[in-house]
Amino acid sequence: MTLSTQVPDQVGYLDAAARTDAGRAYKARLAVALDLRPGLDVLDIGCGPGTDLAVLADAVTATGSVVGVDRDPGMVGLARARLAGRANVAVRTGDAHALPLPAGSVDRARTDRVLQHVEDPAVAIAQAARVLRGGGLLGMAEPDWDTLAVADEDVEVSRAFARFVAGRVRNPTVGRQLPRLAAAAALAVDSVEAFAVVLRDPAVAEQILGLRRNVARAVGAGMLTADAAHAWLARRHAGEFLAGFTVYLVTARS
Repeated sequence: MTLSTQVPDQVGYLDAAARTDAGRAYKARLAVALDLRPGLDVLDIGCGPGTDLAVLADAVTATGSVVGVDRDPGMVGLARARLAGRANVAVRTGDAHALPLPAGSVDRARTDRVLQHVEDPAVAIAQAARVLRGGGLLGMAEPDWDTLAVADEDVEVSRAFARFVAGRVRNPTVGRQLPRLAAAAALAVDSVEAFAVVLRDPAVAEQILGLRRNVARAVGAGMLTADAAHAWLARRHAGEFLAGFTVYLVTARS
């Protein structure tokens, strides 16, 4: 089994993750929790290449509006190109820590796997609270990478892999912190749901977890031996595969 540390295309990764069964399922549940309706003004914080903007625009119809914000100019440019035919969608360059919107300007705001990467999730949530109108909802979907588990006969290698993956994320346990952070931003927590992402297809797990890439990095970091890593990967692609982790879905009201 070949080990490689090659980094995947970020846009391809985001689009592929959204198309998985688990991706579609948790996004749909987050949309229901946000109670998206015609006429609402919605903000997507960290919109990336615009993966979810069309769905949001359909939900609020032409009577509502959608604003996507991302700090990466390349992502903003791609999102604008993808949504060029949507009159009710605007995409802006901006940072989650200093949103380029006035206070009280949107009815709904959402973050989807963004807070795990930002420098200060508390500041980002406070910014979302600032731009919400009274009674508006913030919806957040964030993984808890400390819950990652990969089934294997060698439990210690699986644990070492999971620890390595969690250690590469800036805020690996932010999912479980969301209710506390929302309350600190003077938001009232409406709902908390733990969504189990279950992966049984090795190819899908490769997309989501980067099995080969992260195993190679773990070997380079001295957390796994090359022999153990090769044997572990070989077993992942033979017979039954099972891995999973938790994504927390939290909504909070201004």
